[in-house]
Amino acid sequence: MDFRGLWNAENPRVADIQKIRRKLEKVPPGTMLRLGGMTDCFQPLESQEQITYQTIEQLNEYGIGYLIVTKSHLAGEERYRKLYDPKLAHIQITITCFDDKKALAYEKASSPSKRLRALLKLQEEGFDVTLRLSPLIEEYLDFDYLNRLPVDKVLVEFLRVNGWIKKWFPDLDYQKYVLRQSGYWHLPLEEKIRILEKIHLPLTVCEDVTEHYEYWKQHINPNPLDCCNLRK
Repeated sequence: MDFRGLWNAENPRVADIQKIRRKLEKVPPGTMLRLGGMTDCFQPLESQEQITYQTIEQLNEYGIGYLIVTKSHLAGEERYRKLYDPKLAHIQITITCFDDKKALAYEKASSPSKRLRALLKLQEEGFDVTLRLSPLIEEYLDFDYLNRLPVDKVLVEFLRVNGWIKKWFPDLDYQKYVLRQSGYWHLPLEEKIRILEKIHLPLTVCEDVTEHYEYWKQHINPNPLDCCNLRK
């Protein structure tokens, strides 16, 4: 977020846990909240401030379900594994590329290998955990390696292209992104289907293009009403 002027790494803003508690007091039990929508809830600062840890404590207390979406291996550390309520917690760990060195070129996050170890540990302990390929960039993904992974669930979210993305990933061929919707360029449906045929693991698709989402609901997604395919 720092390159967008929304985050100051030298003087980061830490959420007020008391404000969070007051908001959670108004949330009905049985609600599902997402942690990690606009920014990662497991920033390195979490190791010091423990705001996400305290928030999860309160979610457990109020019986509120939570979906964690993160690029951090911290989500799989022992103290968090002991904290999560298996009936409330759902964890998606995001990886775009399995090559640690290549990933350094486009993201400031835990290495993919650390994230993958965290995911497998969470899965081993019985949590509802998903490998989130977001965004899925065909040129960056080793499909043979992916298909050998002992993961139970995969979620795919295809790349959406705008001017910022072209600067961030200058080596990609953008001629394939010919469908325009909501300010972004998208791959056509037939191209997405071709790519998905290379994945031989149980998967679901999260989609912005309305017509494409209808296709995934009918033909791919295990739960047509929930593209995240969260465990009930």
